[in-house]
Amino acid sequence: MRLLVHSGFFTKTKVHENQEDDEEVYTLTPSSRLIIKDKVTSLSPFVQAMLDPVLVSPWQFLGDWFQGNELTPFEKAHGMGSLVDVGGGTGTVAKIISEEFPHMICTVFDLPHVVANLTDSQNLKYVGGDMFQSIPSADAVMFKWILHDWSDEECVNILKRCKEAITSKGKEGKVIIIDVVINQEKDEHDVTKTKLLFDALMMVLLTGKERNKKEWEKLFLEAGFSHYKIVSSFGMKSLIEVYP
Repeated sequence: MRLLVHSGFFTKTKVHENQEDDEEVYTLTPSSRLIIKDKVTSLSPFVQAMLDPVLVSPWQFLGDWFQGNELTPFEKAHGMGSLVDVGGGTGTVAKIISEEFPHMICTVFDLPHVVANLTDSQNLKYVGGDMFQSIPSADAVMFKWILHDWSDEECVNILKRCKEAITSKGKEGKVIIIDVVINQEKDEHDVTKTKLLFDALMMVLLTGKERNKKEWEKLFLEAGFSHYKIVSSFGMKSLIEVYP
C-alpha cells in the first residue's frame, strides 16, 4: 500500500475520532476510482484481462524472440510445441502437419509392428506402444477416426491416458478428436443416414459406435476432463477439442 500511495493511486488521510488518537485510512483517488466494479466507467474488467496469465506469460519469452526465435512470445507461451497422432498408422496426417509447422515435434504413435520399419525425420518420429497403457507426453494428442472403434469403457480408459499425457509437462494441453458426431436435428437426412450406417458397422465389426454430443460429453467427464468444444466443419466428421 505504501508503494500505491507513493505512486498516487491511493492517498492516506487521518480520521479525527478524538484528539488523542488520529487513525490513518486509505482513500480513493481519481485513478483508483476507475477500478470500482459498480461504476459505469469502471476499468476493472480491462485490468483483470490485462493481468490474466494468458496475456502476462508471453512477456517471459521476449528474450527468445529477440534472439531470433521464429515463434512470437504468445506462440511460445501458449502454442503447441508437440503433437502425438495416436493410431496414426504410417504417418500420413502427421507428415502434413510436420511440414506445415516445422517448429512442432510430431509423433506417430501406433502398435509396434505398424511403425517398426518407418524412418524418423527432423521433427517427425514414430513410437510403438499401447494407448491403453500410456501415451507419449505432448502439448496435444490427436485421434483421427479412432475412438469410434472402441466401446465407452475403452474410450474412457484411452482418454484418461490422454489426460496424463497432456498434463505431465506441468502445463495443460488438449486432446484433438476428428470423428463422427451424430446430430439428427441439424444434419441433412443423407448425412445422418450415412452416420447411422457407420454406427451399425462399428457395432458389427468392432466394439465401438458413433456418438452424439451428449454421448461424447459423458466420455469426457468420466475421463476427468472439464470442458470441450465441437466444430462441425468436416462433412461427415467433426473437430472436437477437449481440455483438462
